[in-house]
Amino acid sequence: MEPYLVIGLLVGAVILFASEKISVDLVTLGLLSLLVIFGVLNVQEAFAGFGNEIIVMLGSIFIIGAALRDTGVLDSLGSLLAKTSGGKPERVAAGMMLSVGGISAFMNNTTVTAMFLGPVIGMARRLKISPSRLLMPLSFASILGGTCTLIGTSTNVAVSGAMKTRGLGEIGMFEITPIGLILFGCGLVYLLTVGMRWVPERDRAAHDDDGGQIREYLSEVVILPDSPLIGQVAFNSDFSVLEFQVVKVRRGESDLLLGPQTLFEEGDVVLVAGKVRNLIKVKKIEGIDIREDVQLRRSGVDMTDASVAEVVLTPRSGLVGQTLRGSNFRRRTGLSVLALLRGDRTLNDHMADVVLHAGDLLLLQGPYDRFQKFEQEAEMVVITEHSYSVSARKRGVALLIAFALAVTASSYGLVPASVAFLMTALLALATRCISLNTAYENIDWRLLILIGGMTAFGTAMAASGADKLVAGVVTHLLNPYGAMSVLAGFCVLTFLLTQPMTNAAAALVVLPIALEAADSMGANPRTFGIAIMLSASISVLTPFEPSSILVYGPGKYRFSDFIKVGSGLMVISLTVILLLVPLFWPLKL
Repeated sequence: MEPYLVIGLLVGAVILFASEKISVDLVTLGLLSLLVIFGVLNVQEAFAGFGNEIIVMLGSIFIIGAALRDTGVLDSLGSLLAKTSGGKPERVAAGMMLSVGGISAFMNNTTVTAMFLGPVIGMARRLKISPSRLLMPLSFASILGGTCTLIGTSTNVAVSGAMKTRGLGEIGMFEITPIGLILFGCGLVYLLTVGMRWVPERDRAAHDDDGGQIREYLSEVVILPDSPLIGQVAFNSDFSVLEFQVVKVRRGESDLLLGPQTLFEEGDVVLVAGKVRNLIKVKKIEGIDIREDVQLRRSGVDMTDASVAEVVLTPRSGLVGQTLRGSNFRRRTGLSVLALLRGDRTLNDHMADVVLHAGDLLLLQGPYDRFQKFEQEAEMVVITEHSYSVSARKRGVALLIAFALAVTASSYGLVPASVAFLMTALLALATRCISLNTAYENIDWRLLILIGGMTAFGTAMAASGADKLVAGVVTHLLNPYGAMSVLAGFCVLTFLLTQPMTNAAAALVVLPIALEAADSMGANPRTFGIAIMLSASISVLTPFEPSSILVYGPGKYRFSDFIKVGSGLMVISLTVILLLVPLFWPLKL
């Protein structure tokens, strides 16, 4: 009965992970509690995963990545790339992907994507290339680059820890580098020869006279007393001269049904779609103003010297899933929302009622230090080229050298990886590359809880015999076609699970079953473990991967764009994994 109970809990956890109705860390902790209550695990076994050195190692890497970002080292690399690239999209994309992939091999791919986002958009602006031509390759390069080393993704580290717990030995720092480089190389060739043809070119001519990128945002404009717009027909008004599209008009508490006879009145709130440069001009045009500015002035707030910037909401932002009204955005952030954009979709709701999604673009106004604060806390990414002090860059370069030494020392076994990276993280704090509060805020605690909890769940699978039960069913169905068929089945299953679930969760759910299946067939469990790990690290089919979410809004992509480009990359990547993993790690013992 116990194996079926554990399998039932696993299925329930997978459904909750996929639905995202409840945070993954809460689901994981609830799962561990039930395993203890039902007697599958004791308390020590249930929480042993949180004492694993992998947790310390990952937490340290999060801090190091945030410190390198805050000191401007990564931003400098992106800006250098922008200045040295040629003018052709393919050449620019090749140079960018090589740079991004190389850095992503040693850092969290979401951090790398976030840091290159602004410089790549700036590069596209200068070279008069649509950002959509570069941002999807940026995302895919960061994902594939993470397959090149142990610390390239948190999934690699999590699987390595789980394999060590099963007595298979941890994965070496550069053990997967040969196959990772081949995966990255094949992906690069595919994107440059085939994928770039399918990457959409949104707003091909969308550049202003100064070379600035133009995006059409949703904004709310108030018609002030004595405005020349009063009495004008909604669909044939001065808004057309300003290149605004009137989407909706709110009068009082109700929305008007727009028609050929609808006339503007004083106090109307007009929902318009317009370009950034024109929205900023609204603040200087007599008779109309952006609604947020009107409300701030009435509250006695002077925004004369405030900064205006475009930002992207990150998947970790606490604002995701809330409306501007419900989240008390202005009070919470100290920033005001001037406009909103989501991919290439036209939003018909008034901004205060729009539920915010990860990847949304916001045009914000407020003190510059507030932008910095929320970017440091990984709530948003500012799409501008930042300015950093010379001393901060010097500290960042010193930290980068220390990080390289830590990688080298741990790869040669001179120092345990967890200790090497912990010392580097402590150095980042000691040299003021990052503050203690910012360090804590940049650690993905939900992911650490997920990894610690799912490691313990693997113990529960083995203790209850659930892994043997499920592995027996899988091998019974696929073993007649050979061990390679079983391996392929697990790889495809892992990849598919990464679409609704986090990559680490998908890998840790499938791993114990796959390892048990390998044992039952007399196959090499290390082959299965590494194949599962790599399959979980190539989530390129949909824009659910955090790196892809970050570029979704700025690139004005559609969901189908990722399927169109990512499907070919998925097939190539899985093929490389299935052909080469058994060569590097023989399938037979």
